[in-house]
Amino acid sequence: MSDYLKIVYSEDNKPYTDYPMQLAKYLFDNFNMQQNMSMLEIGCGRGEMLQNFKKLGLKVEGTDLSPEAPNFSKDINITVSNIEEDSLPYENNTFDIIYSKSVLEHLYYPEKYIKEAYRVLKPNGIILTLVPDWEANYKTYFDDYTHRTPFTKISLHDILKIHNFQNVQVYKFRQLPLLWKYPILNYFSAIITPFIPTRTNIKFLKWSKAIMLVSSAIKK
Repeated sequence: MSDYLKIVYSEDNKPYTDYPMQLAKYLFDNFNMQQNMSMLEIGCGRGEMLQNFKKLGLKVEGTDLSPEAPNFSKDINITVSNIEEDSLPYENNTFDIIYSKSVLEHLYYPEKYIKEAYRVLKPNGIILTLVPDWEANYKTYFDDYTHRTPFTKISLHDILKIHNFQNVQVYKFRQLPLLWKYPILNYFSAIITPFIPTRTNIKFLKWSKAIMLVSSAIKK
């Protein structure tokens, strides 16, 4: 079987852009990250987010189930690990931040991820999780056959709360940097969303429709 990074995240299918840096900067600023904080990204893939968080001054490490992942970022410590089968290869209370994007929905047992994230976070550490919003994406959700567990604002909130995280917050998020700069334009996106074709290739329309959930929570 071919490695998923070679197929799904090949440069032909997913060319490199400046988007990861824009997203990293948005998250860094909005969640009060500070230079020299330690971050673990679970499901780091090609390491694009880690590289940009590193540029912002974080001390970063990553894990991914792909044996190819370490080859993409040889200057970063990336370990090969399957979060549903293995414990994270870190001691308790190691990281200030646990981060993932588009990972939790691929798991049969996402609670294993949450338990391990809690274990390796330091007290007062933050878990940041981005997943597709099922309510907004249900028509195309299983175009990715590796999607296993859909999430809504309620279920994402509850899985964190049930596993002892505090100060849980979840909000909907469009992946368009223009909307982060001018939030009022979200109203325009919301108005046009019902009229956007289900599988449009027009970038602005596609990312107006494909809403993510962003959750944050603290280990007390």
